[in-house]
Amino acid sequence: MTNTASIPAAESKLLSVENIEVIYDGSILAVADISLDVGRGQIVALLGANGAGKSTTLKAISGLVQADRARVSRGQIYFAGNNIVGSAPHILARAGIVQVLEGRHVFAHLTVEENLQSGAFLRRLSRRDLNADIEQIYGWFPRLKVKRKILAGLTSGGEQQMLAIARALLTRPELVLLDEPSMGLAPTIVQEIFEIISQLNRQKQMSFLIAEQNTNISLRHAHRAAVIDSGRVVLHGTADELLARGDLHQIYLGIK
Repeated sequence: MTNTASIPAAESKLLSVENIEVIYDGSILAVADISLDVGRGQIVALLGANGAGKSTTLKAISGLVQADRARVSRGQIYFAGNNIVGSAPHILARAGIVQVLEGRHVFAHLTVEENLQSGAFLRRLSRRDLNADIEQIYGWFPRLKVKRKILAGLTSGGEQQMLAIARALLTRPELVLLDEPSMGLAPTIVQEIFEIISQLNRQKQMSFLIAEQNTNISLRHAHRAAVIDSGRVVLHGTADELLARGDLHQIYLGIK
């Protein structure tokens, strides 16, 4: 079931990506022409095949593209009305943008709760406020509460993905960028993760931009979506509009 009945108003735009181009190592074109936007309180799916440019687009928004020896060579990115092209990731995290990278990155030799505590480092909370935030996280991710004293490396793949997302939430973001959250996980766990995303969106009006290859689960939980092929947006619309199409996979493969 999609959220399209309650899509936030278009004028409440939080993120606007305008015709960006991204180049690696000064010469390798990774993204040619991407334009998209995320409204306040919206979930937007960024769909496409592996290598289409989804991850690069997210990293361009979060500033992490700089760590890959890449840069936004053309176009603009606005967050809450401010041009953020070239801004450092920690500055953007303080401003309200956080990215959860592909691959379930957690500190394997720290406990689940220690991983969560690390997520609040930038905010320098008091112990009381930190504990209150972590208890709220456990309310959204009850699996993590059960495993709070277990080393993160000993938890399941699904629990590690939940932990990576939960740790990002400790920054109290306005916009969460998720890169392939369903990758390698069982369908029941994927469904649970997306239901938590929808819950956060409804309860906290948190905005999400989710890069995914899993079309069905993404569109069932998103308000809007864009399809990327070869570093360009080739299709966009509401989730219901894209779900109604029968040619998304052909678009992924570049078949006309």
